[in-house]
Amino acid sequence: MSSTPRGLAALAGITAAAVAIGAAEPVAVLTGPRSAPLIAVGGLVVDVVPEPVKQFGIDVFGTYDKIALLVGTALLLAAIAALLGLLAIRRLWIGLAGIAAFTALGVAAALTPAGADAADALPALVGGGLGAVVLWAFLAGPLEVDPWPWTPPQPLSASAAPGAGASPSAVGTPGPGPASAGGAVPDAAETGPPPGWEPLEQTDPESRRRFLRGVGVLAGTAAVVGLGGHWLAGRRGVSAAREAVTLPAPASAAPAVPAGADLSLAQLAPYTTPTGGFYRIDTALVVPQVDPETWRLRIHGRVRNPIELSFADLLARPMVERYVTLACVSNEVGGDLIGNARWLGVPIRELLDEAEPEEGADQVVGRSVDGWTCGTPTAVLRDGRDALLAVGMNGEPLPVEHGFPVRMVVPGLYGYVSACKWVTELELTSFADFDAYWVPRGWSAQGPVKTQSRIDTPRPRNRITAGPVVVAGVAWAQHRGVSRVEVRVDGGPWRDATLAPTVSVDTWVQWSWRWDATPGEHTLQVRATDATGETQTGREQPVEPDGATGWHTVTVTVR
Repeated sequence: MSSTPRGLAALAGITAAAVAIGAAEPVAVLTGPRSAPLIAVGGLVVDVVPEPVKQFGIDVFGTYDKIALLVGTALLLAAIAALLGLLAIRRLWIGLAGIAAFTALGVAAALTPAGADAADALPALVGGGLGAVVLWAFLAGPLEVDPWPWTPPQPLSASAAPGAGASPSAVGTPGPGPASAGGAVPDAAETGPPPGWEPLEQTDPESRRRFLRGVGVLAGTAAVVGLGGHWLAGRRGVSAAREAVTLPAPASAAPAVPAGADLSLAQLAPYTTPTGGFYRIDTALVVPQVDPETWRLRIHGRVRNPIELSFADLLARPMVERYVTLACVSNEVGGDLIGNARWLGVPIRELLDEAEPEEGADQVVGRSVDGWTCGTPTAVLRDGRDALLAVGMNGEPLPVEHGFPVRMVVPGLYGYVSACKWVTELELTSFADFDAYWVPRGWSAQGPVKTQSRIDTPRPRNRITAGPVVVAGVAWAQHRGVSRVEVRVDGGPWRDATLAPTVSVDTWVQWSWRWDATPGEHTLQVRATDATGETQTGREQPVEPDGATGWHTVTVTVR
């Protein structure tokens, strides 16, 4: 049993955990960033956490959900490490066993993803071993302590007898001993301390300072080594390779954006979403770094002619360029997990025609380099829409975080069933034989985008002055197109908004409506009708299992 005070023991546990995580990072430079324990365990959490919890994280943190997960995982680990430090005061083996358990968890998490090998276990093993050494070094031996010895009570003088106004200090050091009649106290050497008395202990100041210096040095070193390893991993990324890519000119260029398609109103989303502002939702806690020189795409499974392509092979094929609006199934009514961009790529239809899918192969499984899968109906990819294996976005090579070197872009389907980033395989199978990543987690196997609309301006926080007010927003029904948008105030009659021009049915459209606002609190609602004549439903439905429904509603105050 160690005599280390509890606060220092908890600090020792946290320091051991910091050393374990920090030491693992440079090792992960060699084995791949996904094998770093914090990332590996975080990825495992993403895979096993209940879907409502995952959706709650997206709702609260939006595109910062991954950062929130990693920070939350680190804080939870720190709390558990502090607890292990406290338990190790009484039994050191308990703390060491706890570190061993977390090491085993890190190893299991690193070996779980598709394509992992034995080397991916090294960061967790090295980090766990060093963490155990640190905990042992701090707690195996007791800190030096200064005992407060028992001091017998001193005889009371007559003037200090009870009832004579004696102060507590007159009785000497605490710890009453057996007194004789008349106030005389027996000799301490003869009587000794009373039964059950234990000396109080106070950590030696110099010993405490040495302990805290050790914590500071180790924690600082762990931070430097960990951040350095993370930096080195970034240096090994593919940014330079991306910058070296020269995109070919499209054989079929994107139609020009018609005049007036972008109303250029404050707070209204621009018609073309800037690349840096395009939403990102995926399961990758670290962005996969895929070298285009080694990238390969396999089209296999239930096909007559399996195909394998290199990045150079893909770039050599005729390219088409199209504006396509992508939407996430997790987008709440009125949400911003949607964007419109100009994509350059090879039509998937042409590749599938060459591969010749077999009868009954009604699903194309897109598989990412990190093992994530999505299942897209084969018929959708061959019905003539501009479904692409994209290599460019808004005139530049794909950003790494958006799937460089190659991703899928399919108009009219939510991303979870079509937008495979860092794609390396297209496997022909059937919906009856295989469930892609999100299907076992409660989402629909097929996810067509629903007709939706959104009010961008005015917003609830705006100060609105009575009089003419421009109400504006966007509406979308990819691959069907939007034919009508209507707005109403305070549950009154629906009024037609004016639709701006648009490039095609595969993109969203901006709309506007002039409102003569009167003082008071008002509720604005919007709904859209697609080109098939189907009007957006007002029935409210959450995002799970196949996308949210309802009318976007904004309450504003007019002064």
